[in-house]
Amino acid sequence: MTRVTVLGAGPGGYAAAFYAADLGMDVTLVDEEKNPGGVCLYRGCIPSKALLHVAKVVDEAAHAKAWGVTFGAPTIEVDRLRAYKNSVVEKLTGGTGQIAKLRKINYVQGRAALTGPTSMSVKTAKGEETVTSDYIVLATGSYPTRIPGLAIDSPRVLDSTGALDLPEIPKTLLVVGGGYIGLELGSVYAALGTKVSVVEMTPGLLPGADRDLVRPLAQRIEKTFAKVMLSTRVTGMVAAKSGIAVTFEGEGAPASETYDYVLVAIGRRPNSKIPGLETTRVKVDPKGFIETDVQRRTAEPTVFAIGDVAGEPMLAHKAS
Repeated sequence: MTRVTVLGAGPGGYAAAFYAADLGMDVTLVDEEKNPGGVCLYRGCIPSKALLHVAKVVDEAAHAKAWGVTFGAPTIEVDRLRAYKNSVVEKLTGGTGQIAKLRKINYVQGRAALTGPTSMSVKTAKGEETVTSDYIVLATGSYPTRIPGLAIDSPRVLDSTGALDLPEIPKTLLVVGGGYIGLELGSVYAALGTKVSVVEMTPGLLPGADRDLVRPLAQRIEKTFAKVMLSTRVTGMVAAKSGIAVTFEGEGAPASETYDYVLVAIGRRPNSKIPGLETTRVKVDPKGFIETDVQRRTAEPTVFAIGDVAGEPMLAHKAS
């Protein structure tokens, strides 16, 4: 029986594991989380959509006045909202865990390091475990990008993961990056009562997307956000008593402004710095993506790579 080990249990990882198991292979799935899910289910698509649902309800309640139905101003209980979001994540990841068991997949929770083209060592809560197989599938995903040279150590500077944890509902929030991650999370906080500003270094929101599709969204963002600064970049961030002091460079942008929180959402980078990768012939390109052929096979014949770590677009359904 062919043995396959999948490293990383995001959408691409668990989809590959489930598919291989359905083909009758002996499958091991390795990840640090309690259940399969990866960034998408734990820190990405699913928690953000759960919060967007809440934001939509708040928004529709506000617009219901035009229909003759008036609600009072909403009261936001951050702890209960956070608990709701977490319950959605736990339910879905618990489900993927059950599916893995039904398919008789050996799920190993721990941090792995490759020890060769067909083996890895996994540090688990019980100790160290060696996993060997005929083939390895790398599905290690990606992580949020930081602003080069502007990273500061402050709990008030968030990435997408921190923003999804809802530390509080701030009075003001600056979103750095006008892509879909920043606009989604900015829309959530705006619906919850935060004055949200967004800064994007290109001339338009959602760079790379069809302009005809972006136009109605941009019009909505102009109405719901406090300020939209295009063709503008952040030149500095300093922690202050009242929040984060940010300086800008761009036509029409303020020289500086202070915000309660800053959300940095300028993209994601591939998790290709896999411990032990040097024990294989796998190649990584200058952007950090693992190089593959059309079958997703790397330069090492027994190692494949899928999902975010294998190149754009960084989308869960592409990974699957």
